[in-house]
Amino acid sequence: MSTLVFDCDGVLADTERHGHLPAFNQTFREFGLPVQWSVEEYGRRLKIGGGKERMASLLTPEFVAEAGLPADPDEQAAEIAKWHKRKTAIYTEMVAAGKLPPRPGIRRVITAAQDAGWKLGVASTSAEAAVHAILDYAVGPERAARFDVFLAGDCVPKKKPAPDIYLLALERLGVPAGDVLVVEDSRNGLLAAVAAGLRCLVTVNGYTEAEDSSEAILVVSSLGDPGGEATAVIANRSAARPGEWITLDDLEACIAS
Repeated sequence: MSTLVFDCDGVLADTERHGHLPAFNQTFREFGLPVQWSVEEYGRRLKIGGGKERMASLLTPEFVAEAGLPADPDEQAAEIAKWHKRKTAIYTEMVAAGKLPPRPGIRRVITAAQDAGWKLGVASTSAEAAVHAILDYAVGPERAARFDVFLAGDCVPKKKPAPDIYLLALERLGVPAGDVLVVEDSRNGLLAAVAAGLRCLVTVNGYTEAEDSSEAILVVSSLGDPGGEATAVIANRSAARPGEWITLDDLEACIAS
């Protein structure tokens, strides 16, 4: 059975620059931490999978001393958990307020795939509440509830680019790897999918457009929408021949390639 598995950030919505980054920085301000990430610095932090892990990357001896943080690793982990909980709440409020609209084609493709009887999943390393909020806003709670698999947060011990989350998705979906197409936006996500033996379509964004996506079966600017943003094909190793927007036929051709 044809199956689509979506990453969240940068795929369902352009969340990084306009959502996660301001939520991180507001959290840092509220906790009195001596840091504000610029757009460029956050781009470098995105190489680290997971929000708590990005926060933990701040904990150099100099930062710990300047921020007056405990030296004990368990106490530091507890502090990071508090920061991340607050950051997730800020981000979820932004989504609920409609500040992060879905990327072109997401609602259209998910609706068409569900109506055609395809299996659908989400596999994201972002916090579960944040991913639920994005998915609900992107396609509506009824469509979101029809997803066959929902994986987010700390559901696996190793985050992308490790393949763990996609291997777990395969196990939960109960479908062969050859029936699955992953939709990702970053090299970390692409490497995770490929390491799990899955084909991957990449929809780039401002943070990822310069990354190496050579392992992807298809690389596009977005999924596109009739009357809206048109799809630009960046690289194509599939049998698909997309027009101005990506169709189910294109996705089926990517799976079969």
